[in-house]
Amino acid sequence: MSSPIVAIGPVRPPRPPRSRTPLLRQRYSRFVGLMKVILPAVAAALLGLVVVWPRLTPHRERMNVDFSQPDAARVDALSIRNPKYYGTDQGNLPFTVTADVATQLDPQNLVVTLEKPVADMARADGRTLVVNSDIGFYRQKDDTLDLVGHVDMYRDDGFELHSDSARVMIAKGDATGDEPAQAQGPGGTLEGEGFNMKDHGRTVIFTGHSKAVLTVGPHKTGS
Repeated sequence: MSSPIVAIGPVRPPRPPRSRTPLLRQRYSRFVGLMKVILPAVAAALLGLVVVWPRLTPHRERMNVDFSQPDAARVDALSIRNPKYYGTDQGNLPFTVTADVATQLDPQNLVVTLEKPVADMARADGRTLVVNSDIGFYRQKDDTLDLVGHVDMYRDDGFELHSDSARVMIAKGDATGDEPAQAQGPGGTLEGEGFNMKDHGRTVIFTGHSKAVLTVGPHKTGS
């Protein structure tokens, strides 16, 4: 039996693995160099698009931004809810003026617009006169109240007067009206083309063509 022949030559040591660090550095350097060229080109293209785009876009599709000026009346106007004004008249009798809303109309002359105003004025005999309407213009300097729309005046003895407008001089306790007025009370009913009220309603004079139906006991007389 023959033995296998084994050839024995010089043994070479294994090669050490190549380091990948130089290769990675080379690729990174190429990437950085490429980005230095690409990024400025992209930025220049975007800038050019921003400049050219409005010219390419139809006029009706452009966006217009307008800065509107604020309304000076709304800015200056001051509104408060449930205001209450109170003071004393020339006879040192107390009065109050209230409303649902008060809006400053003329700050220099202290004029306010009142929604649903109510004026409550005391009389020397302990009674009261109450006046209300839809809208009022109150001048605080002279305590004058101009009323418009469904003007109603009530005395606590049952007398009441109704008209479409009136001017109430709160400081004096007087009121006047130039529009038709109707009144009623324990003494009868009255109508006139206008009226003058004095001394917190103690005296009421109807002006123009007037009509009165007075109650005398169980009977009525007209005049």
